[in-house]
Amino acid sequence: MGKEVTRTFDILERYLEEFPRKDALGGKKDGEWYTYSTEEYVTKSHQFAMGLIAMGIKTGDKVATVTPNCPEWNFADMGMAMIGVVHVPIYPTIGEDEYKFILKHADAKILIVGDKKLFEKLSPLVSKLENLEQIYSFDEVEGAKNYEEILKLGESKKDELSAKLQELKDAVKPEDLATIIYTSGTTGVPKGVMLTQKNLVSNFVTHSSMHELGKDHHTISFLPLCHVYERSVNYHFQYKGMGVYYVSNMGQIVNAIKEIKPHMFNSVPRLLEKVYDGFVSKGQELSGIKKSLYFWALDLTQQFEYNKKYNPILKLKIKIADKLIYSKWRAALGGNLVYVVSGGAALQPRIARVLGMAKIFNIEGYGLTETSPVIAVNSPAKKEMKIGTVGSVIDGFEVKIAEDGEILCKGDGVMTGYYKAPDLTAEVIDKDGWFHTGDIGIFEDEIYLKITDRKKEIFKLSGGKYIAPQMIENKLKVSNLIDQVMVIGANEKFASALISPNFPLMHDWAAENKIHFENNKDLVQIPEVYDKIQKEVKIINKTLGLHEQISRIRLVCEEWTPVSGELSPTLKLRRNKVSTKYQHLIDDIYSVGKN
Repeated sequence: MGKEVTRTFDILERYLEEFPRKDALGGKKDGEWYTYSTEEYVTKSHQFAMGLIAMGIKTGDKVATVTPNCPEWNFADMGMAMIGVVHVPIYPTIGEDEYKFILKHADAKILIVGDKKLFEKLSPLVSKLENLEQIYSFDEVEGAKNYEEILKLGESKKDELSAKLQELKDAVKPEDLATIIYTSGTTGVPKGVMLTQKNLVSNFVTHSSMHELGKDHHTISFLPLCHVYERSVNYHFQYKGMGVYYVSNMGQIVNAIKEIKPHMFNSVPRLLEKVYDGFVSKGQELSGIKKSLYFWALDLTQQFEYNKKYNPILKLKIKIADKLIYSKWRAALGGNLVYVVSGGAALQPRIARVLGMAKIFNIEGYGLTETSPVIAVNSPAKKEMKIGTVGSVIDGFEVKIAEDGEILCKGDGVMTGYYKAPDLTAEVIDKDGWFHTGDIGIFEDEIYLKITDRKKEIFKLSGGKYIAPQMIENKLKVSNLIDQVMVIGANEKFASALISPNFPLMHDWAAENKIHFENNKDLVQIPEVYDKIQKEVKIINKTLGLHEQISRIRLVCEEWTPVSGELSPTLKLRRNKVSTKYQHLIDDIYSVGKN
């Protein structure tokens, strides 16, 4: 097992002693990749810690970061942890009011931003917030203090502060507060989730055992490090001695995969849906026998199951399809990819099958910020994998399903509470210590946890029947033509849906059928387009109960994204925002005499 890790920064010693490498951390600047060795990582983290001490920052103080992913984030994170400073990582994409609230509420003393854009956006807040003393930048920005000033200060005081640093490191206990992570606030004011060193460490050490990759492998990190999901897996990669290359911009992912050729990465369903759409588009570009073969191979993927023994004929078909098609998919994803971790929302089973048949195994898991985060995960190492589920409950957690179907859990990963909000903490952690997740779920085969909906999102039709919208939405999104969807109908006679189509595919279909349009607003009003989507909905309706079926649809002309506000930073549907934005369409659906 190697050196025991009980606090996040214990990873550093383990990394250096057992897995030294030239590319522990990597990033991209001016179009070129650069790396830090394990030794440089350890040195710079210690310099950062001593720099903070020299600046008068004390154990228990809060330091906030707002940055796209970069290797330097780790120096700050580890440096803070070593001296018991509480790290408050914040999304780079939220609004000014939310920044103001979080920085004030968290009592942040120092703010470190990623780049010029964030510096210009956030530097005016320094004078408005009494607690906030200074702002630094990871990038070189004119007029901004650079984070390297903290490193240089720490290095210059090394002789006088090394003993003090060791004393502070020794004083950090697993029970100490490590971080406050503010939830994205899909409703109301953001809540500060307090996680201890033990919360974080117990979680990443446990889920790191789900696969066999390690010191001979590397990965890319592109989901926001300010979110506990990517942060936990980032620790997990380092704990296993893997090299981690950070991608600061979602638009750079495709190139990063080609250049770095990762063995594994962390993703969300939305991005894997884009990969799948890319595979489908590739097939559409072909013609004749090549096209037929391509879609034969794509259809064959739906036979995939984990740990399944295929009959000889199916084995032969898979072998042929692999040589002709699947090998090209692997090559397009760098050629080394073995595992893709997926979380944040349910992944369409068809996508897990496509990847699985191409020998890229999807490790789908489940958790919340409040649980550090992983509660359950599919585990290749344990051979506990089942498509359509979030896997088995990890060691250190106990899960039970309440009478109303809600998932309750206890364990080492459960937060200590919400910062400055004992009343809100009491709402989610009951007197017996069970954390109420707000998710509805079941166990399949007595092992595999399956999430069926969000408790708060379930609504009643006027006839008293319950609708679980997320389950229906996931079924509707199986259609290639439906990009995003929101099921509505609370207190109405029937369920309906607002649909954001897959515009690239709809554009291709319209061109093939000689349907002319100027823009997406035109496109969604064309009767043939409406009918095409309606046919897809009718197919799904056959798989639903009578009261669950979608009676009416309305197409919207916008793609839903975190930037436009319909999705949260973790790509979850913001139902209140969508309802407000499209109230006119909802009124139209439920007004008398309309179809």
